[in-house]
Amino acid sequence: MVVAALVLTTGLHWAALQTVAWTTMFASNLCCDSLSCAVCKTFDGLHPCCLCKAIAAAKREQKKSEAVLAALKMEFPPTTGKLNLFPPAQFEVVPVKDAFAKSLFSKPLLPPPRSLFA
Repeated sequence: MVVAALVLTTGLHWAALQTVAWTTMFASNLCCDSLSCAVCKTFDGLHPCCLCKAIAAAKREQKKSEAVLAALKMEFPPTTGKLNLFPPAQFEVVPVKDAFAKSLFSKPLLPPPRSLFA
């Protein structure tokens, strides 16, 4: 689900569909023309297939809906008065205990006597 959401939000599905469209266009152009001519017809943008036209229309529609959502975004008006913050009636400072910091300054353990290992 996370991967599908990521694919849809980044627009990777349009790239995948466009790849399929270009592949089918290239295969159909290759049947009739030479390799260089098929590549030119596929990627020049002057000979789009029906799938390419549908992808372009869907992208335009998606951009229009994003523009509408941006226009409908709720914004809060600026406040005219000052913002007053009041402290609590009783305020007590609690000392911070940091056991880790104290352990950094403790002396290291003594090494074992060397006569046992010799």
